[in-house]
Amino acid sequence: MNPNTRKLHALGQSLWLDNITRKLLNSGTLKRYITDLSVTGLTSNPTIFEEAIATSDLDHDAIRPLAHAGWEPELIFESLAVEDVRAASDLFLPLYEGSDGKDGFVSIEVSPRLADDTQGTLVEARRLWESVNRPNLMVKIPATEGGVPAIEQAIYEGINVNVTLVFSLDRYSQVMEAYLRGLERRVEAERPIDRLASVASFFVSRVDTAVDGKLEAILRDEGAHAPRALAMLGKAAIANAKLAYAQFKVAFGNPRFSRLLEYGGRTQRPLWASTSTKNPAYSDVLYVEQLIGKGTVNTLPPKTLNLFRDHGRAELSLEQDLAVARAQLDSLAELGISMEAITRDLETDGVGAGAFDSVNDFQHIAVGY
Repeated sequence: MNPNTRKLHALGQSLWLDNITRKLLNSGTLKRYITDLSVTGLTSNPTIFEEAIATSDLDHDAIRPLAHAGWEPELIFESLAVEDVRAASDLFLPLYEGSDGKDGFVSIEVSPRLADDTQGTLVEARRLWESVNRPNLMVKIPATEGGVPAIEQAIYEGINVNVTLVFSLDRYSQVMEAYLRGLERRVEAERPIDRLASVASFFVSRVDTAVDGKLEAILRDEGAHAPRALAMLGKAAIANAKLAYAQFKVAFGNPRFSRLLEYGGRTQRPLWASTSTKNPAYSDVLYVEQLIGKGTVNTLPPKTLNLFRDHGRAELSLEQDLAVARAQLDSLAELGISMEAITRDLETDGVGAGAFDSVNDFQHIAVGY
């Protein structure tokens, strides 16, 4: 095993892969990631599937007979996604079983087009849960206003949930509350909670991209606030994540959760998503090295995973300089930059990007057959 990725696990952080393709599965590459790079889970989303299907001859071979049989493009798309997620889940099943259900999860996402539809999200979450039919599946539900009550209900029904598109600290609090209420309702109904799992995917690099844009506008004005704006470049995302981790420790370190522990309840681990570095001026492993903490997950695209394998440093970092992180977000407010507005826009944009209408784009592929 690679010493850098192995040390992450020794420090209490799980490393998941943010990618899935049929070639990745069939070539043995994913299996090597598991054995050589300590990868213990996998996340996917509609955009990843659409790109994989559009660029892979293997996927086209699978599309052709279904298209010739008259299947609708949306049904073909979901059929391929479910098949790939089942195959990945089977690869991770020994890890899931060996960790007593604490790791080894594979995620599939509810259509982002349902982000504001609580009941529609639940219907699709149930259907995906039953279609994949693997104990180490997580169904991704967005942390939107409509998604939060669906998260609680899905947990109550015994569905593992990967809460996606978490950007703000306020929304993160709502997400943890939904998870805890779901567990408490199950306990009240005398249903088991010891095999239920959830992660909250807190997005990172997109925050810096958005905030840096505001800071660069201040720099261009060359006014009195320019020095402070320069000092804040590339700082907001990590500060936001550090405060989120502090919230996590409070939510799962109090008597309320202790009561759930008696029934086998598990923490809803923070999962750092969007952790590839977008700005070439920053370290290419910035959002890995600065987000290492016990009881967390980091999901990485293959390029970032290999960069960390090559030259990353694994040291506990999430709880370092917490007071500095708070001061940095205060500094943004003093510069007139609203994290509330930025994270709200990022949530809206994230839903829109996920609803690329991958199915609509996919139709152009399927129609060709």
